[in-house]
Amino acid sequence: MLSLDSLKSAGADTAEGMARCLNNEAFYLRMVRMALEDNKGIDALKAAVESGDKKAGFEAAHGLKGVLANLALTSYLKPVSEVTELYRAGADADYAAYLNEILAEREKFTSLL
Repeated sequence: MLSLDSLKSAGADTAEGMARCLNNEAFYLRMVRMALEDNKGIDALKAAVESGDKKAGFEAAHGLKGVLANLALTSYLKPVSEVTELYRAGADADYAAYLNEILAEREKFTSLL
């Protein structure tokens, strides 16, 4: 069940997330739920990794990073931030490994829904 306690246990900085949502718990939880139910960003990142499109990968990762940072889903944000910076630099990297880590973190949070 999605709650402040379950989010904190999963690796969210709920104090920061709540502060960004004017300390309105219902609003914060609604925003987290909406973010976790929206698959556009993660689907775009998957497609970019599979196709090797670094420009699309950067755009998808950067957008996802913004949402996760605003909600302070910290443990999910970390690998997304790392892959964003790799894409920004145009680095040759094992993006599939990063995607697997991102998907594992996402699953940890979506299992709370």
